[in-house]
Amino acid sequence: METKELLQILSDAIGVSGYEDEVRDIIISLVAPLVDEVEVDTLGNLIVRKHGRTDKLLMLDAHMDEIGLMINFIDDNGFLRFAKLGGWDDRILISHRVTILTGERKRITGVIGNLPPHIQTEEDFRKVIKSEDLFIDIGAKNTEEANMMGVRLGDIAVIHYPFEKMTENYVTGKAFDDRAGCAVIIKCLEALQNVKTDISVAAVFSVSEEKGMSGAKTSAFALDPDIALVLEGTIGADVPGVEPRKQPVALGKGPAISIADRLISIPRKMWEFIENLAKTEKIPYQFKMPTYSATNAGAIHTSKSGILTGVVSVPCRYIHSPVSTLRLDDFKWTVELVTRFIKECHRLIQ
Repeated sequence: METKELLQILSDAIGVSGYEDEVRDIIISLVAPLVDEVEVDTLGNLIVRKHGRTDKLLMLDAHMDEIGLMINFIDDNGFLRFAKLGGWDDRILISHRVTILTGERKRITGVIGNLPPHIQTEEDFRKVIKSEDLFIDIGAKNTEEANMMGVRLGDIAVIHYPFEKMTENYVTGKAFDDRAGCAVIIKCLEALQNVKTDISVAAVFSVSEEKGMSGAKTSAFALDPDIALVLEGTIGADVPGVEPRKQPVALGKGPAISIADRLISIPRKMWEFIENLAKTEKIPYQFKMPTYSATNAGAIHTSKSGILTGVVSVPCRYIHSPVSTLRLDDFKWTVELVTRFIKECHRLIQ
């Protein structure tokens, strides 16, 4: 599948933490012809296997979930209150259009309401409105009408700006954290469809990274791999107002190799191995500035007696917001690097 089409399909799907069904179904349809085994475990992780020449096992991980909202109250006038799922900044929630996904997978449009400036006080202008004080307007006149529309407590919502091409090399969409990582794994499986690697591969499209990494914890425990690589969409901060020493990664410089983050210090032999692969293949690369954020690697590397784990990321601007951007050449270079890693990583564990 062409890269832009793949990113669009994954980005426009709704998959808030714990509600990844729609994303998982799409990925199954794409990867089933490329692998030897397909499994969905108890928590909802999608685990696909590609047999290699040996039983040594590489675990690839990318999380399917995105940050979102959950309906937690419907008032007498039909307005919805919500809780945040994942790391939102309250300042950017207000006045956005949202898509609510009901239990029957029906999509309902709503708006996070706000008072017009004409009736706000000077104090109102200065304060950040907390998420618990916001509401979603779906055009219902009361609780009963909201229920008749299909909305129930526990339904989830996303701020949804459809995927679009900005230029030939830039695209924008929601949930590139971490649908970009999911797309990298899919493209690598495509590239290796007719290749027998030395190591066997278990690709995990995991659930609930944004809510505690439970999917990565349980899948790593069950698989007990010899080595693991986490694929992410990470913090591109090369924008006005951010000095270079505070920019974790930049767009246009290739995949970002992690050295350390809040939960893991990557073993030197791992990140140097990935770096040397990039140099050998003449793939542009950069290091992600330590020690921003965390990934599923934090959960995977401590499973059982410990797993040699690395992280490679696609640089994405504006993650954990309604929209992100990425460069297609960064994505392409990430796929090339990870594909080479899959072919060569058995040398790390000989």
